Amino acid sequence: MDWGMENRISRIIKPDTNRTVMLAVDHGYFLGPTSGLEDPAKTIEPILPYADSLMLTRGVLRTSVAPKSDIPIVLRVSGGTSIVGKSLANENITVSMEDAIKLNVSAVALSIFVGSDYEKETLTSLSRLVDAGEKYGIPVLAVTAVGKEMARDVRYLGLCCRIAAELGAHIVKTYYCDNFNRIVKNCPVPIVIAGGKKIEEKKALELAYNAVNEGAIGVDMGRNIFQSDCPQGMIKAVREIVHNKLSVKAAFDLYKSEKK
Repeated sequence: MDWGMENRISRIIKPDTNRTVMLAVDHGYFLGPTSGLEDPAKTIEPILPYADSLMLTRGVLRTSVAPKSDIPIVLRVSGGTSIVGKSLANENITVSMEDAIKLNVSAVALSIFVGSDYEKETLTSLSRLVDAGEKYGIPVLAVTAVGKEMARDVRYLGLCCRIAAELGAHIVKTYYCDNFNRIVKNCPVPIVIAGGKKIEEKKALELAYNAVNEGAIGVDMGRNIFQSDCPQGMIKAVREIVHNKLSVKAAFDLYKSEKK
């Protein structure tokens, strides 16, 4: 791994803890004006100081994040489908590596859909993206997207994560499940967990706590932060769990104090 690649990864995964809190606000690329992200700039600004990196699309980056910001960017570069289409799995690469470099990103991200009708297409897109990233020193995050017909279990998610790593992904984003430590053990690259759909705040904190205690290097959480009734309190609580090993109870108390 070259210096540029290592430097960009170290901006996302903090060297002092070897963990990360990624803030995901890329939902609009297939969901449109998602609840809580109708005005992305208004949502992002107050919680950005507590994130280690920001995952979003180039459109939102250009319109909703100040160029003077020093937040590391993980740029969503896959898309081409929407929630009203026939299949979310029929994605393609939508941003060139040259444009990602112009935007000064720290990593690029795309989804893979193992087990879907478009498995081959998304996996070969990952391979092409890794090739382009290696050329310029840009790491790739692979998102193990899950279709309606696919179970979020250790067997399936373990398969997805290992394939992503085998094809060259530098970081993998997946879901937490029972026996999650087996997924981590069998994946040779760092794993961050997705927050998924909005759940009760304490359960989201338990999710983060369990994942990092079973080997995840952190979270890439979106809706469970920006759709919370206290987004700033929620991201602070998640951060304390990830970086400082705070208990769920103490983190939930922190969230409640911020809410007051």
